Amino acid sequence: MRVSSRSQWWRRQGSDADASSSASAASEVAPGADSDAAHATAVGLPKAPAISSQESGERDLDQFVEWIWSGDAPASAQAPDAGVESTRTTTEEQYNMSSLDDALQQLLAIEGATGAAIVDYGSGMALAQGGNPSFDLGIAAAGNSNVVRAKLATMRDLGITDEIDDILITLSSQYHLINVLNTTGASGLFIYLVLNSASANLALARHKLKGIAAQIQV
Repeated sequence: MRVSSRSQWWRRQGSDADASSSASAASEVAPGADSDAAHATAVGLPKAPAISSQESGERDLDQFVEWIWSGDAPASAQAPDAGVESTRTTTEEQYNMSSLDDALQQLLAIEGATGAAIVDYGSGMALAQGGNPSFDLGIAAAGNSNVVRAKLATMRDLGITDEIDDILITLSSQYHLINVLNTTGASGLFIYLVLNSASANLALARHKLKGIAAQIQV
């Protein structure tokens, strides 16, 4: 900023100041000296730039200062707290994903489990899924989100204030268990668990599912 201000003053005052200096220098030439010596003395003085001129370095400096004040500075020029906050958020997200993955592994460890997913029933997106139930878990997650939303809407219409413990869908060779998470840290989610009816103990599976659901925090 100092350089920029000085350069602007120089462009306004430099021509007059240099003209006076040149005249003064010429008048101090010893009497009797030839005109060539006087001309050489005058030529040796610095020449002021034209009023309308602006050196590229000064122009770049002015533009840089305006750019900084406009708020378009790059991430490297921002306050260091921004990077710290970004790192903190990333770590929290990684922790949440890790907790979901841990819960998923516990679900798949239930006897007879062939697939499991933790689903956001608002969007129908599976936040975590695993196993091999012989069908697309992503499509099943979206479809069962409609089931949960419909059941919740029906309960509201009926004035039922109880919470859903689980929803059981029985097929000829499979059990599909839906456990709606009602804890503060996992509101809006449900667990979708697929069991092989030939090898699963339904009562034990429901008990374990309830225990795992109580531990999930997002």
